[in-house]
Amino acid sequence: MKEKKVCVVGLGGVGGYIGCMFAKHFDNVYFLARGKRLESIRENGLKLYSAAHGKMTVHPKMASDNAEEIGVMDYIFICVKQFSLEQVCAQISPMIDEHTIIIPLINGVGVSDKIRGLIDKGCVIDSLIYIVSGADEEFAIHHDSSYCNIHIGYGMNSEFDNSILSEVQKMLQSVGITCIIENDIQAAIWKKYILNCGYNIITAYYNATTSDIRKNEVAVKQLKLLYEEACSVARKLNVNIDDNLEEVHLNHMLYKQSDSSTSSLKRDIEAGRKNELDVFSGKLIELALSCNVKVPMTTFFYNELKKKSQI
Repeated sequence: MKEKKVCVVGLGGVGGYIGCMFAKHFDNVYFLARGKRLESIRENGLKLYSAAHGKMTVHPKMASDNAEEIGVMDYIFICVKQFSLEQVCAQISPMIDEHTIIIPLINGVGVSDKIRGLIDKGCVIDSLIYIVSGADEEFAIHHDSSYCNIHIGYGMNSEFDNSILSEVQKMLQSVGITCIIENDIQAAIWKKYILNCGYNIITAYYNATTSDIRKNEVAVKQLKLLYEEACSVARKLNVNIDDNLEEVHLNHMLYKQSDSSTSSLKRDIEAGRKNELDVFSGKLIELALSCNVKVPMTTFFYNELKKKSQI
């Protein structure tokens, strides 16, 4: 593994954690970043405060905003918001050849297909991540959960064999990251997407934490309806989600999730940053129209949050 070259693109909460774990264990790790974040990494390294691993500072072999300078990679983890995807795919082209394996850890559905349409080289794996992490104003990464779980798989029409999935799984597990190979990766992606279509939206609308939502009976009922609408769209599209997924997600929020948890959408809207509202509600409304499913609660929150998202 030490001979393999790994690049992490985007060093926010997700990419920062992934980058720290790789740079802690291996030598040939590269970070593609920009602006003040890049300056900070070059001057101070990348700091991680993790509930699972404690405090560490790592220094990659190279941190750069120039893909040509970094060169061709064996593995690329893309950890940016979906609205940056087209720009990033164009930027990283010099790092990709036919053997490069690309693992996008990006919210939403259809991400890997979109990347395949933008990049005609390498192998793009379908993937998702469960983690609670974020970056502070000084670009340090705060990993607030005891876990980081990555799920990988291939879509139905993949031309690649399972040996690549096993290779990626082994690589991730060697740096302490749980990796699960899914037989039905689209169902797994939709499971998380449905979670985001409810939880991100409700916490952003009420500017709330999990604890705040639990105390708000109206919000809980609205969250249940958001989950039901998203599940209805998935089922109409023949995605193989569980029959009781609405209840599973709602019960997780009510009884298992940390009181202080909130969403990236809530934080981004609150800070006046570009956000993923269109990835969650906007895309779901588009898909609902395509399969003739009504999503009035989703539409209501989308329109309201659109007003709050003007930047």
